[in-house]
Amino acid sequence: MTPSAHPAVGPVLPSDLDEAAHRCLVAGFDGTTTFPDTLKRLVDRGLGGVILFTRNVRDAEQVRELTDALRAIRPDLLVAIDNEGGGIGHLVGAGAPEVPGSYALGVADDPNLTARCADALAGHLATLGISVSYAPVADLQHLPSNPIVRTRSFGADPEQAARHLRAWITATEARSVASCAKHFPGHGGTDTDSHHGIAVDPRSYDALRADLEPFRAAVAAGVPMLMSAHVVFPALDANRPATLSRRILGDLLRHDLGFDGVLVSDALEMKAIADEYGEAAGARIALAAGADQVIVAVPDLEVTLACRDEVLDALGSGVLPEERVWEAAERVRRLAERYATPTERVAAWDTGAGMEAARRAVRGQGVPAAVRGAHVVDLFPHPHPALNWGGEDLLTEVRALDPTAVGTAVVGESEDPAALVDGILTRERPLVVATCDAGLHPWQARLRDALLARRPDAVRVDTGLPEGGALCSYGRGRVNLRAVAEVLTGS
Repeated sequence: MTPSAHPAVGPVLPSDLDEAAHRCLVAGFDGTTTFPDTLKRLVDRGLGGVILFTRNVRDAEQVRELTDALRAIRPDLLVAIDNEGGGIGHLVGAGAPEVPGSYALGVADDPNLTARCADALAGHLATLGISVSYAPVADLQHLPSNPIVRTRSFGADPEQAARHLRAWITATEARSVASCAKHFPGHGGTDTDSHHGIAVDPRSYDALRADLEPFRAAVAAGVPMLMSAHVVFPALDANRPATLSRRILGDLLRHDLGFDGVLVSDALEMKAIADEYGEAAGARIALAAGADQVIVAVPDLEVTLACRDEVLDALGSGVLPEERVWEAAERVRRLAERYATPTERVAAWDTGAGMEAARRAVRGQGVPAAVRGAHVVDLFPHPHPALNWGGEDLLTEVRALDPTAVGTAVVGESEDPAALVDGILTRERPLVVATCDAGLHPWQARLRDALLARRPDAVRVDTGLPEGGALCSYGRGRVNLRAVAEVLTGS
């Protein structure tokens, strides 16, 4: 039978082995107050975890009711979410603490402050009944052309990243929430987003050593989970991305780094896996290579079922060794024993840590004491489809402090940029021009340069990685933008 012919049943194996195989899966789904019967059946059979996204979040009370309902089916179910802070987060509707992303924390370079921000994020997760945080990012940001790591990273310095990873992991652990350093062995040396295609890091093994140091620090700090990268490293394994590589997951991670926690794959529907191998084959190969759990984040549970059936078929035929699944399931069981049950009473966290960090991260030269009544032009790309971002803009934050300000928020390339420039420059006001990673988005650079050519007195702002000569926020989280707005308005 094909997987689609028996989506709720799958191949028949001994019940304990069937349960072990299900522990190796993490599923996304649709629903805020209810969830599909198919998901309930998967949980009944031992599903190891679920991953929540913005689509599952309405408000804090609803999220807690949802997580309680899921655990009512099976108490050892792990409930996970991407919770990096900054512009990457899915819990805005649930009142998530506002903290800057990792790059701004690295710029401020105060591990105690990083710990306070991580504590706030983890404390909030604990109130919602979420037991796993797929954070922090351990990747080093190397290339200006890297499209996916950027301000999600603590920076390019391995020692600095290690300091902040230790602080983040320790603070999260104190909240009885599982942290997860990602994306092993590092995604910062690529110029391709593995959501969109196969990413390759061509550097030599010696060059890659520095990228391993933050992961070594995370392992030494007791991080309970690591997430693999869908990146090919020819110096480590010329044939397969890390997620599917026994050399990288087994020899390097387990043997050389000594990690014995849960290794979870990045989402299998990302095109680096889905287009090259298919999600189902990716699940089988990843588990065989040494992953303990594989994530299928899409809400279409047919994809999860196809991955599940591929794993069960491989177990039944002997292609996937039983002992590999037993080993993986045991690691997941130990993780669930330690983290799956939410803390009953959650202590308060420092609600001001995020704003303090964002303010301390702002850098720039030549900015006037105040630019009141300005025309603020904020240029930024469309949100990444897999990484939620609330659409915050600098104009809103400036106007909250200076109601006389006006402006233009531009999301994506204008159909008539010349007319846009003319319209902006008709106003006799101070001009602020903000870009977000203009080096990756040439339309921003063109529009910025056209404005500066006619208004060289304009104040420049960078809300992504710094590109020189601008006031920098190092991120587009709301607190990042608010901190820049304070500087601009002299507030």
